[in-house]
Amino acid sequence: MSFVVDLASAIAIAAGAFFFFAGTLGILRFPDSLTRLHALTKADNLGLGLVVLGLLPHAGGWFPAAKLVAVWLLAQLAGATVTQLVGRAARAAGPRA
Repeated sequence: MSFVVDLASAIAIAAGAFFFFAGTLGILRFPDSLTRLHALTKADNLGLGLVVLGLLPHAGGWFPAAKLVAVWLLAQLAGATVTQLVGRAARAAGPRA
């Protein structure tokens, strides 16, 4: 691989790790369940997308690259579904003192 592709991959993976870290901080710092869910899903979806983008040039073919994209899409779908379920349950439980 060329140096430019390796550098771009490293930058994308590092940016993805940064967004994972930011999502973790959001879980720890925000006051209620709904804002924590928002921080986690937004940051983790972007973080995983950047990590997959950084890994695509090193996948070794179109089939492994398609599997990486499929895993990312499945994580998007599962994350959105679980976030809706947890958010509805948190809203139904009401605010806690």
